[in-house]
Amino acid sequence: MSDLKNSVDVSAIDFAKGNGLIPAVVQDADTLQVLTLAYMDEAALKETLESGQATFFSRSRGGRWRKGETSGDFLNVVSVTPDCDADAVVVKVRPVNANACHLGRPSCFGDEAAPGVGQLAKLERTIAVRAKADPSESWTARLVEKGVKRISQKVGEEGVETALAATAGPDEEVANEAADLIYHLLVLLYARGMKLQDVLDVLHAREK
Repeated sequence: MSDLKNSVDVSAIDFAKGNGLIPAVVQDADTLQVLTLAYMDEAALKETLESGQATFFSRSRGGRWRKGETSGDFLNVVSVTPDCDADAVVVKVRPVNANACHLGRPSCFGDEAAPGVGQLAKLERTIAVRAKADPSESWTARLVEKGVKRISQKVGEEGVETALAATAGPDEEVANEAADLIYHLLVLLYARGMKLQDVLDVLHAREK
């Protein structure tokens, strides 16, 4: 919490421009999906930084409220980043539950959950949950129970099947085999105590 608390100079934020409020774009820290647009006054921003849970100023209620107080759908804050004019912030969070919207949706901007490549981060979260399930009820848990060597064999098998499909199969078969390969690769990373971000960091470094 201390790192988060000291990550933003609240005194440098321009609340006056918005009559005491600044827009807060709330984004899933892993999938990068935009979850909602809310507003903060100075007290709400300070409370967010101190508590580690997203707290806003409700214009309809006329006061501060912490997301999840009544629903349990808390938003645990990973980072708060002001924009270049210091009159708005991006709040990256990890939702406690799947519903960031009061209508029971993952996002206030529609029903689609983690579109595009954000689905990989969502799948990674699902794997982490399923890995702790009863192996008799979860393929993921059975794989993890068998260990890194067996999972590595599956990655190899799926890689070969993907290559063969790409050589002679239709697009649908290639997509299905590639999906199996990506799933097993993410399970392997989980079993090694790694995350997809570790791979993305390498790709980013290579890009530079």
